[in-house]
Amino acid sequence: MPETRPPLELAGRSLDEIAAAAVIRGGPPVDRWNPTHCGHSGMRIDREGRWWHEGKRIEREALVRLFASVLRREADGSHVLVTPVEKLDIEVELAALRIIAMTHEGDGKTRRIAFQVSDGSAIILDGGHPLRFVDGLPLVTVRGGIEASLERPVWYELAELALADDPPGVWSSGVFFPFPAS
Repeated sequence: MPETRPPLELAGRSLDEIAAAAVIRGGPPVDRWNPTHCGHSGMRIDREGRWWHEGKRIEREALVRLFASVLRREADGSHVLVTPVEKLDIEVELAALRIIAMTHEGDGKTRRIAFQVSDGSAIILDGGHPLRFVDGLPLVTVRGGIEASLERPVWYELAELALADDPPGVWSSGVFFPFPAS
């Protein structure tokens, strides 16, 4: 069966087009579903963003995106897979998702940065989707407290922008995100 929600691609789109496409794409209303907790899913997401089920790696990216679409972060920081009828725990080692590409428009305080996320979504780095550092590793909030780590090439691209500013950091959507001192 073909995937009904293909991933949003950044290439060839303006940031306004990316932002509009992200709103249209949306996702399931996992924040409104409150089913009974059913146990553990037998799944985990490792530090590199790879998904595993009962010790076997899930290789199909479309299947990973499907599971990611019903992923929710609970108030206690744990992660669950949730549907209207069940809620299952899932272990997350660092971040549930990965930032796989980026693009930007503008310079300095007028810059906007867009990220393509491994769950097929795209976000604009801003106050609602902030960048923070944990033990020197960059994490971006994608939705509902779910965070994404950056693939190495994206991290290098972002760091190159950050090092051009003094103090090191990046502006996006009128918000400055400082980089930690080394």
